[in-house]
Amino acid sequence: MFPKDQGTLLHSTATAGKKPEQQAGLAFWMRRVLEECDRASVDFAADPVHDLRVALRRCRSMADGLMAIHPDPAWKEMKKAGKRVFSSLGELRDVQVIEEWVRQLGDAEDPVAKTLLDYLASREAQLKAEAAQALKAFDRKQWMRWGHHLPRRAARVKQGSAILKHLALERWVEAHELHRRALRNRSQVSFHRLRIGLKRFRYIVENFLPEQHHAWRDDLKELQDILGEVHDLDVLWATALQIRAFPDPEARLRWHARVREERDRRIAKYREKMVGKASLWGVWRAKLPQGEEIEAVALQRLMLWASNLDPDFKHSNHVARLALQLYDGLAKNGRPPAPDLRGTLRLAALLHDVGRSKHEKGHHKASYRLIRRLASPLGWNKESLRIAGIVARYHRGALPRTGQEALRGLSLGQRQSVLRLAGMLRLADAFDIPRDGRIQRLDVRHENGFVVIGARGYSPRDRRAEAIAGARHLLEVVYRRPVIVQPLQPSSKKRQLAASN
Repeated sequence: MFPKDQGTLLHSTATAGKKPEQQAGLAFWMRRVLEECDRASVDFAADPVHDLRVALRRCRSMADGLMAIHPDPAWKEMKKAGKRVFSSLGELRDVQVIEEWVRQLGDAEDPVAKTLLDYLASREAQLKAEAAQALKAFDRKQWMRWGHHLPRRAARVKQGSAILKHLALERWVEAHELHRRALRNRSQVSFHRLRIGLKRFRYIVENFLPEQHHAWRDDLKELQDILGEVHDLDVLWATALQIRAFPDPEARLRWHARVREERDRRIAKYREKMVGKASLWGVWRAKLPQGEEIEAVALQRLMLWASNLDPDFKHSNHVARLALQLYDGLAKNGRPPAPDLRGTLRLAALLHDVGRSKHEKGHHKASYRLIRRLASPLGWNKESLRIAGIVARYHRGALPRTGQEALRGLSLGQRQSVLRLAGMLRLADAFDIPRDGRIQRLDVRHENGFVVIGARGYSPRDRRAEAIAGARHLLEVVYRRPVIVQPLQPSSKKRQLAASN
């Protein structure tokens, strides 16, 4: 916004002079959208239009983050509904801001200022009519329903949790890359994108990380205002050129110098805070996940995502443990599924039943489609996530065949890895087919050309035996040797202890 000593505050909110509220949380901002719709619809004045756009942006920004954790079609629907209104007010807001800038930079006798103000007044009237139509089409009842449903989803993630810090780190990485690009090419577009990226980071911090927000809020707001004014000045200059507001070259040079001076001053202020060893980028980064923690929290995010889709995530956790026992046992006995894909197998097992949220029949294919569409969180390799999805696809159903869609584009080595991991996952899933967690321990060894798997709690007369017999086939094909499953007897020490009791 304009410096206070200039006496004009373009980005003031309608809450000035009112008792401060706790402006955080999805429920608060969704209610605020409806309140600001009423205020804005009166005459679409600058402050209500700004406040409505802020409220909509907050809701859409929170949805953008939370939909990566809590899959629910309503997130996307709410974002889409909010975008229609938000976009309809965007140009109107720009026009209202430019009017203030023109009055600040020009005077009543300036022909350029007069030309700009006349054009902007005409354009503002037209845009207000369009905004009124957009608000009329806005489904307030549906927004209220989302306002009851979605905040409950959001409340499942604890404020300040490692997962939300990880989400903030993703936004930090995105914004920092935009910062580097903006300083490298210094174009209007790059600074505009930087403003949006920094704003997305700010909203994640403001709404989900109260401790960090308390420490960073003043700097974040100041930077947003600085970059917002850079954008305003760029729009002002583009508008003046578009409508040919300059009567002669002298007027054009004079206005260009004024706009450039204001813009350069703000860019310099931004650089003062954000360039060098003491920049705020480093301050923020130091309080977000580091090193190996990034990958660990990324896995937690994926598990949380899966647990909100999988109706029996306890089973999937158990299958993951059994699958890793198979992996470790095969690797220990000289037949590792190289390269090291242990983490990929674990992820495939944890996510293999997410498709049951769609339908039970053919849920393995639904799981593959859901995982394929999932954005890879920071710290998790995109290719590993893709392989995990393919492995989950083959945890049941027909065996993998050349030419199938899921296998297209894979190298020979990748296909071999998929077959091995899928064979392990199939068998691990079969061991817990009754979903009772009875089989807790698997021991793998090689004997006389056989792969022998001892399973503690297994009985050949158990109803799961038939499923296990069918599930072991893929592993036999991959390892080219028969697989025998037999009960795993307790060790001699455990038998002695049991006898003494």
